Amino acid sequence: MAYSTRTLVLIGIGVALVAGLSYVSFRTEPVPVDLATVTQGPMEVTINADGKTQVRDLFEVAAPISGTALRSPVKAGDPVTAEKTVVAIVQPASSGLLDARSQMQAEASLREAEAARHVALADLRQAEQTARFAQSQYDRTQALVKSGVASITRLEDDTQRLAVAQAMIDAAQARIEMADGTIARARATLLAPNDADATTEACCVQLFSPTDGIVLSVAAISERPVTIGTPLVSIGDPAKLELVADILSNDAVRLAPGATAYVERWGGGDILEARLDRIDPKARTKVSALGIEEQRVDAYFTLNVPDAVQANLGDGFSVFLRIIEWRAEDAVQVPLSAVFRQGENWALFVAVEGVAEKREVALGRRNDRMVEVLSGLRVNEQVVTHPSDAIKAGVPLTERSEL
Repeated sequence: MAYSTRTLVLIGIGVALVAGLSYVSFRTEPVPVDLATVTQGPMEVTINADGKTQVRDLFEVAAPISGTALRSPVKAGDPVTAEKTVVAIVQPASSGLLDARSQMQAEASLREAEAARHVALADLRQAEQTARFAQSQYDRTQALVKSGVASITRLEDDTQRLAVAQAMIDAAQARIEMADGTIARARATLLAPNDADATTEACCVQLFSPTDGIVLSVAAISERPVTIGTPLVSIGDPAKLELVADILSNDAVRLAPGATAYVERWGGGDILEARLDRIDPKARTKVSALGIEEQRVDAYFTLNVPDAVQANLGDGFSVFLRIIEWRAEDAVQVPLSAVFRQGENWALFVAVEGVAEKREVALGRRNDRMVEVLSGLRVNEQVVTHPSDAIKAGVPLTERSEL
């Protein structure tokens, strides 16, 4: 059966239309994705923590006695010199007024002490009389012994009586001294506050600065009562600052002495550097803002900055630290958002000639943005970040345009 030319043309056009419709119906549209390039270069893993500055050697001057701290002779910011600058003055506490009962008891104690002294004086006079008699008996017996009339035994008895009489004199004198002390104590109890102050030669105790530096704080400018050990003034040298950061104990065990830290948010535009000196050996329990108990520990750092920059900082200033836990100079790395779990392993999608290829990778260290790739990728390959469920192996990809 022969077909005309026109019929053959129409058949060809129909076949082409069917083929075109089939291609349009069954082809897969490319999935728009965000791509990132595999890079190789420096990578750091840091521990971030809030911290503050503090004077390395802080001196607290406290009251050595109970009394009244007079108005402070210094104020915060004043320079002081060791053992020369008076930083506080404490006046000893005055004796208090006695109530009626205490007054009567004190007066009775005074009368009792005076009576005991009279008794001791009488005992002393009696002991002196006894001693004089014993001495005369001893002298008489000694003369008789020399003449052969009295025996040695009698002389020994008189010698003993003389020694006992002398001891009675010493005892009576001691009782008089005891009575004098009791009388003085009773009279001191009866002194009025103004009379007690008048008997004190030195009005006040002056406290000198224990070191050169600057007054950091004064507990109170005005006069106030204080007890022994009450803090009065804190002194230090702001040029010798250190940083202290409150970190988790399981972060602290991964840090070694000498670790570098970047100091940010201190108020200046530059990022400062610091060095880890030490970590407290004992952690403490602290409840977080979410109500979770955490074991935290203080880490101390030395600032490594010029004096001109450090001069702008003071005691107790807020800072933010990024402490370097690990650093590599040539780590192969990709964004952390590109990897995902596949069973026990890690995987990601690589864009190969516009098509998604799922690939397992071995990962190393990671920070808050990047992850180290130990194997499975080459530098300059492109990987899909934030892959969605629409992406599978063999799916065509197109890079999402940035608005």
